[in-house]
Amino acid sequence: MYKVGNLLLIILLAVLSCTDPREAETHAPHLDLNIAQNHDFYLPEAWQLTLWAESPQLHNPTNMDVDARGRVWVTEAVNYRDFNNSPDNHLHFNQGDRVMILEDTNGDGVCDSAKVFVQDKDIRAPLGIAVIGNQVIVSSAPSLLVFTDENGDDIPDKKEVFLTGFGGYDHDHSLHSVIAGPDGKWYFNTGNAGPHEVTDKAGWQLRSGSVYTGGTPYNTENQPAQVSDDGRVWVGGLALRVNPDGRGLEVLAHNFRNSYEVAVDSYGNLWQNDNDDQVVTCRTSWLMEGGNAGYFNQDGSRAWQADQRPDQNIFAAHWHQDDPGVMPAGDNTGAGSPTGVVVYESDALGDQYQGMLLSADAGRNVIFAYQPQMKGAGYDLERKDLITSIGESTEGYKWNDVENDTRKWFRPSDVAVGTDGALYIADWYDPIVGGHQMHDSIGYGRIYRITPKGKTLNPPQLELNTTEGQIQALLNPAINVRNLGFVKLKAQGEKAIPEVQKILDSDNPYHRARAVWLLAALGDRGKEIAENLLREEPDPRIRVAAYRALKTDWDQLLIYAKMGDEDPSEAVRREVAISLRDMPLANCQDIILTLIDGYNGKDPWYLEALGIALDGKEEDIYPVLLEKYGQEPDKWSEKMANLAWRLHPKAAVEDLKARALAENLGVEERTKAVTALSFITDKSAIQAMIDVSYTADEIARQADWWLNFRKTNDWYSLWDWEKPDANMPSEIPDEITRHQKILTDASAVMKDRQQAAREMAGDKIGGKLLISLASEKQLPQEVMSPIAQTIFNNPDREVRTLASEYFKRPGGHTLSVKKIAQIEGKQDTGQQLFAKNCITCHQLGDTGNDIGPSLEKIGAKFDKTGLTDAILNPSAAITFGYEPVMLKTKDDQVVYGFLLSKGETTTLKDVAGNQHTFKTADIKSQQQMHTSLMPSPEALGLHEQEIADIVSYLLTMK
Repeated sequence: MYKVGNLLLIILLAVLSCTDPREAETHAPHLDLNIAQNHDFYLPEAWQLTLWAESPQLHNPTNMDVDARGRVWVTEAVNYRDFNNSPDNHLHFNQGDRVMILEDTNGDGVCDSAKVFVQDKDIRAPLGIAVIGNQVIVSSAPSLLVFTDENGDDIPDKKEVFLTGFGGYDHDHSLHSVIAGPDGKWYFNTGNAGPHEVTDKAGWQLRSGSVYTGGTPYNTENQPAQVSDDGRVWVGGLALRVNPDGRGLEVLAHNFRNSYEVAVDSYGNLWQNDNDDQVVTCRTSWLMEGGNAGYFNQDGSRAWQADQRPDQNIFAAHWHQDDPGVMPAGDNTGAGSPTGVVVYESDALGDQYQGMLLSADAGRNVIFAYQPQMKGAGYDLERKDLITSIGESTEGYKWNDVENDTRKWFRPSDVAVGTDGALYIADWYDPIVGGHQMHDSIGYGRIYRITPKGKTLNPPQLELNTTEGQIQALLNPAINVRNLGFVKLKAQGEKAIPEVQKILDSDNPYHRARAVWLLAALGDRGKEIAENLLREEPDPRIRVAAYRALKTDWDQLLIYAKMGDEDPSEAVRREVAISLRDMPLANCQDIILTLIDGYNGKDPWYLEALGIALDGKEEDIYPVLLEKYGQEPDKWSEKMANLAWRLHPKAAVEDLKARALAENLGVEERTKAVTALSFITDKSAIQAMIDVSYTADEIARQADWWLNFRKTNDWYSLWDWEKPDANMPSEIPDEITRHQKILTDASAVMKDRQQAAREMAGDKIGGKLLISLASEKQLPQEVMSPIAQTIFNNPDREVRTLASEYFKRPGGHTLSVKKIAQIEGKQDTGQQLFAKNCITCHQLGDTGNDIGPSLEKIGAKFDKTGLTDAILNPSAAITFGYEPVMLKTKDDQVVYGFLLSKGETTTLKDVAGNQHTFKTADIKSQQQMHTSLMPSPEALGLHEQEIADIVSYLLTMK
């Protein structure tokens, strides 16, 4: 690494070689893993793994943090989803969930002390903890709770509701852990279980929502297109930052699904993983500030299934990767349930592991590792299996040979770094993961400690009353411990500069980055040093950190932007671009044009950064771009074509139409123009799309699709369309109407009411109306019992399936998970049965339908028992995004399906794959159903051996 003391020599050598010294790119070492088995785990052979703590020292661990004394703090989720996990069958704490303090008091490398810090009824299934000084911040929706231990006796003296109003009470997609960033601010995130309606301590209001509801009985209402006090629409999952005093709440990025945690490294980079609706589209991402992660459409009114285009693959559709204004998705990790993330900035485990991004995946029984490599304005992420309970030696293993493979019960929920550089892994040990369920009745949990072989790691003794101790804390491997040093050194002001400046000579680039952030906060002299680093530092990562630290001074922003707008590193220029989002164009046009000059026409991260810079400025900048980069649309450079696609201003309609019709352009270029047109909400764009649809090639077919799609949402009220839904339910037959009238007449003879109900129960439309009446509690018990047999024989599978929500099935549930899991299944027979019973709703490879979740790699996520249980009890853990909804229109039509969008129009997809679009104003009621639309085995007529056969076949899907 370069050192400041050698800077003059570097500059001299650069001048002699006619190069810019700042062009010296720094690459992190590639991970070259040599994995070996250690007890029941596979990990780098130079490491050793120790069972550091286990139940009853802790239960069901969800998140960890490490304090300045090296102790591990853990949040427990014993009272996890009591609505779906009966306290009678599981460990339960009547006084609420707990925060535990775990400690190795004798230095033998194993926890020997476990005590409760707090147990509180306001803590239910908490998903995050941070220990920052004497404050313990617990993330338990709807609130961030701060417990303060003022006298250091490990008993809270004060409890404060720090921020509240987050959605997702008792929900996996809710509030996650706080992390103190290198700037001293607090970073955290929340999932898409909104709405999030939060007021910070300065009165600033966040209002965020989406079309998503479900997952718990408490998450029944949400609303897309909400506007926050910054005038912006934020949707889905959010990455947030706030000052430690609760003021200055701001959204850093949005529109992810359920990032379990956000990791902030010392350069100020944000890293996260994200889970999925399907079993093939989990991801790990670098999160660009201001970025839209692409789970919903732009305002949250449509789920990805509503927006999927013909022939678009699930991953691209799931994260809206072909839409303008969405950042690249990152690494597709496939099937799984991603959980905690951290960046390992120590060298205690070996030099090659410094800088690792670690991502736990409870569904895959693994800790993934990345060594992010800078690539243009973004990062390359190459994934490695770092620590796993399922090693290469098990490849080809026959899962059907055992009832329970306990190796797959390793469910890493979090990974944290100790003050000595050791790694800690929390393991919520359970046969299944997520889905609002747990099968382990005793709440068993474990924490593992990872250290290098042959080397003892000891927690340092930090003397925080001395400058030396404060420096030592700032440089500590444990993330929130660093904040102690930052706060105390910052309080010294310019007096601390000499000692902080010495850190710039460190061989550890992360230490140097922390010094940069601190120097920028140490008065004018410290800021001057940071400015010099921005201009002259060879390492682009440090220049990025310097710009991020300096840009908080709004009054000087344009000065700093001018320092960086011609930087040789795309990463620095990217930071300049996104910092200009709220700057009026008149003040920064020249800088933005310089940044555009530096765009190579290919880098998607750089293009998105330019789009963020020009947010709200699109119409004004477009004629300037035409003048600068050419006015003949069919001869545009790749740079101009991509800019027009990303910005898609109304002023570009005719140019985009010309490109769409230009026969001298390839299909890909013309398609991009058509796509850009579809994102312009104006009548002129509709007319242009109609004109394109009159041609006779592939582009015309695309235009037709966009017209049919947009008339149900963004363009609905802009044009005189015909009735948007071609799949409206049939009108209610007169005979069914007559039966319904008798049934609902309380004065009618009960025998006649029962007969009318039987007639309805055997009819497709009548059955739906019966379920609707049952949901509204309009059916007396004397009617419900006699018709149960009939309604469960209804010719409509949808009716048979949903009937179990209100009617008791004759004979009850007789199939046993344990018994079926012991039966040896036949894969060939299972494949045939799957094709007969399941392929109509589920996709496998190129076959099947995308009505229910894809089962492409289901065998990598479930063991035999878990998959059997999922088939026998489909309503016990309905996949997020597939909770069924019942809509009833003002003319009493009833439709069941998955809610795809809700705005001016509402769109549902039924079990046949048909989409139904209604004018929202015409909907009388919308009700969340708790019964999966996936039929039970009884409804399909499957017996035990056949279920075992299907399970056997699905377990081969990996």
